[in-house]
Amino acid sequence: MSNPTDPALANAITEDDIANYLANTPDFFLRHAELLAAVQLTSPHGNRAVSLQERQAEMLREKIKLLEQRIMEMLRNGNDNVILSNKILRWAGSLLQGGDLRDLPQRIASGIELQFDVPQVGLRLWEVAGDYTAEPYAQVVSDDVKLFASSLTEPFCGLNTGFESISWLEIPAGVTSLALIPLRDRSSGPAGPAFGLLVLASGDAHRFTSGMGTDFLARIGELASAALTRLR
Repeated sequence: MSNPTDPALANAITEDDIANYLANTPDFFLRHAELLAAVQLTSPHGNRAVSLQERQAEMLREKIKLLEQRIMEMLRNGNDNVILSNKILRWAGSLLQGGDLRDLPQRIASGIELQFDVPQVGLRLWEVAGDYTAEPYAQVVSDDVKLFASSLTEPFCGLNTGFESISWLEIPAGVTSLALIPLRDRSSGPAGPAFGLLVLASGDAHRFTSGMGTDFLARIGELASAALTRLR
């Protein structure tokens, strides 16, 4: 029977001791090269034993595959961003075309629907010039909506929880997700009071989510704001 107080057992070498020794003795395998050829490991692709060199090659192949997947994902994201940037440029170009200013909000909404495949787009403006107060987009908006719009420093994206702005849409029923983009004068800065709110709505609950990036939506808001300040 072994003695639990045996000094040899109390000072037994652990796996950490072996790992530390090998890490701090890089020339160990130079002096014992035959061990490298004798080491056998379990393959992750089955229960067969493989050599250390083969296992290292498998690990390297797995790392290369992961890197290739990340590169392909970056390329896809880059291509998607280029396509989206081109759409924004085309839409922005349409805002520079001539026409009756009172029709500008409708052109902005229809352009977003067309260029970005958004099912429904609506907007409201307040504090517009007298010539435009009778237009549909200048109808009464509650103080709550105005305060909410002014509180947004970036576009809001998420599920429809009964926002008042949904009533501005042609078909409010069935809207499950939306993006709310504040419209404000550029000179007022990101925390200045909003003079309008742009609504992008979809029946797809995953179209506008709380975790999605809002950079392109913010650019849309900036361009729309710049164009619509002419109605004030």
